[in-house]
Amino acid sequence: MICAAQDGRARYLQRQREVNRQVRRSTPGAEGARTDVCARDRRGRAARRAARVRRMSLHAHKLVCITLHMGVTAAVAGASGYGGGELLRLLLAHPEIEIGALAANTSVGLPVTDVHPNLPDLSGRVFTDAETLAAAEADVVFLALPHGQSAAVAATLPSTVRVVDLGADHRLADPEAWRRAYGGEHAGTWTYGLPELPGARARIAASRRVAAPGCYPTASTLALAPLLAAGLVEPQDLNVVAASGTSGAGRSAKVNLLGSEVMGDLTAYKVGTHQHRPEIVQALSGVAGTAVSLSFTPVLAPLPRGILATCSGRATPGTDADAVYEALRSAYAGEPFVRVLPPGRWPHAAATLGGNAVHVQGTFDAESGRAIVVSAIDNLGKGAAGQALQCANLMLGLSETAGLTAQGIAP
Repeated sequence: MICAAQDGRARYLQRQREVNRQVRRSTPGAEGARTDVCARDRRGRAARRAARVRRMSLHAHKLVCITLHMGVTAAVAGASGYGGGELLRLLLAHPEIEIGALAANTSVGLPVTDVHPNLPDLSGRVFTDAETLAAAEADVVFLALPHGQSAAVAATLPSTVRVVDLGADHRLADPEAWRRAYGGEHAGTWTYGLPELPGARARIAASRRVAAPGCYPTASTLALAPLLAAGLVEPQDLNVVAASGTSGAGRSAKVNLLGSEVMGDLTAYKVGTHQHRPEIVQALSGVAGTAVSLSFTPVLAPLPRGILATCSGRATPGTDADAVYEALRSAYAGEPFVRVLPPGRWPHAAATLGGNAVHVQGTFDAESGRAIVVSAIDNLGKGAAGQALQCANLMLGLSETAGLTAQGIAP
């Protein structure tokens, strides 16, 4: 019975197929319509396959982008100091850099938050010895060490690792100038990391070793460079008087930095002999295209952080206040961190605190014949950690402004 039913079913299906063929042959256009339907089906399948390929390609592109920008690790030597602590604060907010080894030879084994209680996201981390950095597998290493200590650590790092030195060891090109300012042997010269100087960005981006400028040189150079470049001041008669907060002297205990010694007082120090003078001269001579002569007087101010620098030069004929202002405006148009204040407004150091900003304003003193520019920075920001991170961003091919802000935290 089952076999008979199956045979009957087979004969029925065969007759139906024959009828369908007869209908298609006898109906004009039916075969063409069927062909059109098939063609549309094929085109539809092809379109769906193409869409899937596009989606897969987009997904692959995203994976490549993520791969390129993930896993960028930064290690820090000297992480227990003021500059190192500020750098850690900035790195914690960086969208593409993770914090790796944290070395501090004077604090080995101590929890990071014991030294930097303002960084609770680093709870559970402890400081290690600087010798561990060579095996840390970091993409970039920051050296936030006192002068004379960076070179030895840098020598242990692989040549493929990008290194930014916040110290002075690699800033000066002249070995004799180094010996006069700091003593000891010159460690060599690295690319100078002041991105706002002409041509500096390309040099920084192409380098694996960068020396971040000092705080006083940053404030002074960015104030006077536009005037020298525009020929508005004579290179042989430059003067800088700059007041700085106490954090610029580092974290080591010193009697002259005690609160009772500093508060309510202003003190000039190292007048005519400060170690940053040759660095300012070197940077400004490069801009002027000739050797400059500079008088530099630093002043210790009763502030934790911040620098206000009053910089001037003997004006060339034809210089006036409008020319000074236009030189600043033109030099820093489009710069993300340099703000030329509106006419009549002068920089406040407090307005730059916590940011990577530089505020500048200029004028012309007709009585003395001098062009004057006042600049303000956070000595721990644009004068140290912020500038170092700005350079690292360029070296790593990241956005120059990543993890940085031009906004201050005042009051």
